[in-house]
Amino acid sequence: MSRTPVVLFICQHNAGRSQLGAALLELDGGEQFTAVSAGLSPAGEVNAAVAASVAELGLDITDRMPRAVTAQDLEDADVVVLMKPGLSLPAPVRGELLEWSFPNPEAWDLDAVRPLREAVRARIGAEILSH
Repeated sequence: MSRTPVVLFICQHNAGRSQLGAALLELDGGEQFTAVSAGLSPAGEVNAAVAASVAELGLDITDRMPRAVTAQDLEDADVVVLMKPGLSLPAPVRGELLEWSFPNPEAWDLDAVRPLREAVRARIGAEILSH
């Protein structure tokens, strides 16, 4: 039995973009992938507007805690998605590396996050789910 591919989403604080990417892959990819997220300098909690935008799609991520990316994360991941290009990682990436450029929704409200959610969802569909 083959292992489910692991897709790791990384952003600076693991509160917005990377949490959004992992949640959307969970929703759209079902059991095809294991979606995880991490950050370089984790925030104290998930961005409330990002959580609300995902809740609109039926997934509650309010109980998730931002965490730091580890060398083991980078070793275990089949695909690493940097939600901001050029992030300095703590170790080499073993799997495929994708660098996407999405703005940080740190101070955004729900109305502002919705278009970001749809842009991330489209990119996941085009570059991860289509393979």
